[in-house]
Amino acid sequence: MRYKRILLKLSGEVLAGSKGTGIDFERVLELAKEIKECLDLGVEIGIVVGGGNFWRGKSNEYMDRATSDYIGMMGTVMNALALGDAFKQLNTPVRVQTGVEMRQIAEFYIKDRAIRHLEKGRIVIFGCGTGSPFFSTDTASALRAAEIKADVLIKATKVDGVYDKDPNKYKTAKMYNTIKYIDVLNQKLNVMDSTATSLCMDENIPIHVFNVNKKGILKRIILGEEIGTTITN
Repeated sequence: MRYKRILLKLSGEVLAGSKGTGIDFERVLELAKEIKECLDLGVEIGIVVGGGNFWRGKSNEYMDRATSDYIGMMGTVMNALALGDAFKQLNTPVRVQTGVEMRQIAEFYIKDRAIRHLEKGRIVIFGCGTGSPFFSTDTASALRAAEIKADVLIKATKVDGVYDKDPNKYKTAKMYNTIKYIDVLNQKLNVMDSTATSLCMDENIPIHVFNVNKKGILKRIILGEEIGTTITN
């Protein structure tokens, strides 16, 4: 295997599937099955989920930013619980941890406890982002990847990898197989926000970007196939 311990970043939109908003439970179950295949290989898996299928904090200009971000965190918890339930339906050991304490529905995030779950073969889903406003779930992904000492941060997107310009707008867009963190930042490619990219660069955590809508790719990446784009030093 190319990677032993991964941090997988899933956006809220991925969980919404073709519905666009809310949760598409059939899509969530499909994702859970693909992730379980990787777990069955012996990979240790942490997952950060976004909440954009319910709420986007930055886009709300009528509300205090911190309050808006906290509402967004609640959206990530709904997604984390839904994904966790899908794993339970597949008889897959899973734990949901949140950056804001919610005793009745999830564990509070503790780094050593999360690592222990991973070592025992449990999938750990991280909700609430970093637990603080003004930080995206991209930044939370980079932070959790660093804390659990993940071999890679794998980001699921709707495109095949990182392009020099938007492939949905420009037919001449070129995809990179590999690219440096500093080039991503300098070219403002918006793979992840600059804070997340900078943290991965500082901690030397590779970022692997792939198209989540193509079935079976996650497993192939873990087994070493050169698919998508890898961002490294």
